[in-house]
Amino acid sequence: MSTLIVTAHPSADSLTAHAVRRLREQLEERGERVEVADLAAEGFDPRWTAADHAGYAARSRDDAGVLAEQARVDRHEHLVLAFPVYWWSMPALLKGWIDRVFIAGWAFDATGERAMLGRLTGHLLPVAATDEARFARHGYTEAFRTQIEHGVLDYCGVRRGVTAFVHGSEGTDAALRGAAVEAATSAIAAGIASAR
Repeated sequence: MSTLIVTAHPSADSLTAHAVRRLREQLEERGERVEVADLAAEGFDPRWTAADHAGYAARSRDDAGVLAEQARVDRHEHLVLAFPVYWWSMPALLKGWIDRVFIAGWAFDATGERAMLGRLTGHLLPVAATDEARFARHGYTEAFRTQIEHGVLDYCGVRRGVTAFVHGSEGTDAALRGAAVEAATSAIAAGIASAR
C-alpha cells in the first residue's frame, strides 16, 4: 500500500506541515510507503497558462511537469490532500495543482462522461482556524463536501476515503491543537490501513 500526500503551505513550521509529518510517521509505523509532494517547497507553478488551455482544447498534454505529477499520483493507491483552509477553500497553489494535473484524458474523459481515477482513494486533511460548530453554522461543511469531495474527487472517480479536519488551528492552546492533529491524522491513517 502506498500513499501520496500533497500539501500546499508556504511555511515548513505551520500546523499543516506538522500534520503532514505526523501522518507520514503514523503511516510509516504501519509499514506503508509514503511520498510527500510539498508544492510550495518544490516550486510548483499553479498558473493555468495559454499552453495549458491549448492542450486542453486539443485534448493533448505534453507539459513535462504536469506529466511528472500525473506519474507521481499513478504510483500510489491513496492520495491525501493536506492544506490550510483559506477563504473556505483550499489555497490557490493546491487548486492550481488540481486544475493543471487533473485534466481530460487522465482524470476524466474528454466528454466528462467517464471518470478515470477509480483506482485511487482520496483523503482530505484540511486545517482550519475556526471550530467545527462555526463551519456547520455557516454552511461550510456542506459546501466543502459539494465543492471538493463531490466536485473534484467524485467527478474523477476517486473513491472517497477519510475527510478529517483539524479545527482551531489559530487557537492559543497548544495541547488542544496537538490533540486535533493527532485525531485527524490517526483517522486518516486508520482509513488507509483498513483498505488493505
